[in-house]
Amino acid sequence: MNAQTEASFDIDNLYREESYTDRRVGTLRVLVPVKADGAADPVRPTLYVGQIQVMTPMGALPITFELDHAKSLTEALAGFAEGAKTGIEETMRELQQMRREQASSLVIPEAGGGLPAGGRIRMP
Repeated sequence: MNAQTEASFDIDNLYREESYTDRRVGTLRVLVPVKADGAADPVRPTLYVGQIQVMTPMGALPITFELDHAKSLTEALAGFAEGAKTGIEETMRELQQMRREQASSLVIPEAGGGLPAGGRIRMP
């Protein structure tokens, strides 16, 4: 590894991770800010991150979403369903955008089949 790719912790941005699950719907991760010595850092906010899996024809698709407005575990649990709904909607929009970009990059041969004269491919 050289200096540019060396992996090192950002000791000013450490979090302790706690995980909660109902073993049915999903997982709620609680990221508690800590100092380099492991003591709680009350200056920074605790972060709440939800995760669910949606079954697709290609298999399970993990969807992760932040519960930005939650200030406690109780608030995060109460907002989990709405956060999951928003996360699914955002993921679907991103997938549709990726499909559009993929479709617009396709090369379509001219009518009559085969390549145009000279073997050059023309972009539509």
